[in-house]
Amino acid sequence: MSEFRTPNWVKHAVFYQIFPDRFANGDRTNDPANVHPWGAPPTPYNFMGGDLQGILQKLDYLQELGITAIYLNPIFQATSNHRYNTYDYFRIDPKLGTMEDFQNLVQEMHRRGMRLILDGVFNHCGRGFYAFHDVVENGAHSPYVGWFHIKKFPIFPYDGRKKANYESWWGIRSLPKFNTDNPQVRQFLLSVARYWIEQGADGWRLDVPNEIDDDTFWREFRQVVKSANPDAYIVGEIWKDARRWLQGDQFDAVMNYPLRDLCVEFFAKGTMDASTFATKLSRLFRRYPSEATCALLNLLGSHDTARWLTVCSNDTRRAMLGYTLLFTLPGAPCIYYGDEIGMTDEADPHCRACFEWDKRKWNRRLHQHIRDLIALRQSSTAWRTGAFEVLTAENSVFAYARWDATDAFVVLLNNSQRRWEGVVPLRKRSLPPVAALKDVQNGETAIPRGRVVRMSISPYSYRVLQARAD
Repeated sequence: MSEFRTPNWVKHAVFYQIFPDRFANGDRTNDPANVHPWGAPPTPYNFMGGDLQGILQKLDYLQELGITAIYLNPIFQATSNHRYNTYDYFRIDPKLGTMEDFQNLVQEMHRRGMRLILDGVFNHCGRGFYAFHDVVENGAHSPYVGWFHIKKFPIFPYDGRKKANYESWWGIRSLPKFNTDNPQVRQFLLSVARYWIEQGADGWRLDVPNEIDDDTFWREFRQVVKSANPDAYIVGEIWKDARRWLQGDQFDAVMNYPLRDLCVEFFAKGTMDASTFATKLSRLFRRYPSEATCALLNLLGSHDTARWLTVCSNDTRRAMLGYTLLFTLPGAPCIYYGDEIGMTDEADPHCRACFEWDKRKWNRRLHQHIRDLIALRQSSTAWRTGAFEVLTAENSVFAYARWDATDAFVVLLNNSQRRWEGVVPLRKRSLPPVAALKDVQNGETAIPRGRVVRMSISPYSYRVLQARAD
């Protein structure tokens, strides 16, 4: 196996995840007949009219925020608002726009130096996918029987009173599972992967890739995608330990849900102390090869979770602490659309509400905090590709260092209602000899004594200090 390399641009990126039907409606002529008013309560079935043209029209907003890459939930033709039940893998869903709209979005993003990641559903399809539809129509005589896991005939894709008689994702009969052992199926799916990279997409987010329990498929997938664009990003939706897929021959990285789990316990719920949090966080970042670690897609929310501010019981201070960590860790931070303005609600379908474009309803404090954090992250390579080490962790106070050959920083987080004052050790491995630590927010200076520095921090707040060498 060749040396493991992940795309360099990912390590310096700030991602923004968009659920296309709910971000912005830029072309009302492609709205479905049953479209709901913008801002109507989301349900598993309703459409709000968001589209690719709407995303294109809001690139200024995203770029001003500091976003450099967009990850889109599925955009290919399907009948649902989430589009994980793909009907046509080679066609943009008409409710989202046209191929021309896609090309215009890609071209404009690339002109701005931004990247676009598509959501690939390769484990299963929708009932309207041509091959499955042929099986429905022709039964055992269909040439596509071997494309799926048919147990016996007849099959019942629409009659919930009867056994479906074929395998599907989580037993949901509207999502028939592909037989990826079939060479024709592999050829088809890999042609999809190549096609959209050739059309300008900068990578794939892979939906439930663990459901394809065959590493040879993903090895072939990597070869096909990287041959089309060696700089393409391959990131898998793996919720737990992903070492199996991060050995350099399958994915570049995964969605870092274990990080979110830790943040929920420490910041949002306060059910984990700083010492346990620090131990588990350090273990998490030692788990994978360094190339994968710096390319992890770090997140606090997605289309599959409750919104971060909601998880934090609508406490902006706790939410801000979580984002401070997110943007100062190794790995690429990803914001779920609307989280930056303080949108709230529980998990699917409620977390998939329409973006609130009325600025009067924004959480301005949170929005500005995230803008500041993005600017901080982009100010130094130490944040993006530097080393990471925990300095101290006691009760609800957590401090760590980030450094490289150019810069060194100390981050101090207080996730409690009490002011904290104490000593932070400046361990030899992490920082060069330090003459002073300057707070990047207020300019205050802390002078170390030997290899320790005395610091204080207010309740539910954070400090970021830049080291000045002797």
